[in-house]
Amino acid sequence: MGGRGMILLDTCALLWLAHDQGQLSRKALQMINAAPIVYLSAISCFEIGVKYQSGKLKLPCSPRDWCTGILEQHDISVVPIDEATCIKATELPFIHHDPCDRFIIATALIQDIPVITADERFGEYGVRIIQ
Repeated sequence: MGGRGMILLDTCALLWLAHDQGQLSRKALQMINAAPIVYLSAISCFEIGVKYQSGKLKLPCSPRDWCTGILEQHDISVVPIDEATCIKATELPFIHHDPCDRFIIATALIQDIPVITADERFGEYGVRIIQ
C-alpha cells in the first residue's frame, strides 16, 4: 500500500461520507473523490456493529448489509486486521485509549497512508491526518 493519494477513513469519516457529508471538510471530500483507492480498516465494521447493537447508532438496515452497501457504493477497500496490525496497536503509547482507533492508527502507520479523521490525537502518533 502506501501509494500516492491513497487514504484511510476512520469510522466517523465513513459514517459522515454515508449520511452527512457536511461533516466532512471540503478538503476531505476532495481527497476522497480524487484518491485512487480509499481504504477502511476492518475494525470500523466491528465498531459500527457494536454501536448499532448498543443503540448508539441507528442504521436503515443491519450493520452487515449497511457496511456491504456503503463499501460498494463508495468503492472502498477494506484493510484486514493481521498480526502485524494487532501487535502494532499494542505497542502504541496510551495517548488514545479507544481500541478501535488504535487499530486504525496502527493500520495507517503500517500502510503509510493518511487518515481522514476529526480526531487530532491521531497526529500525536505521527499519523498524517486530513480534517
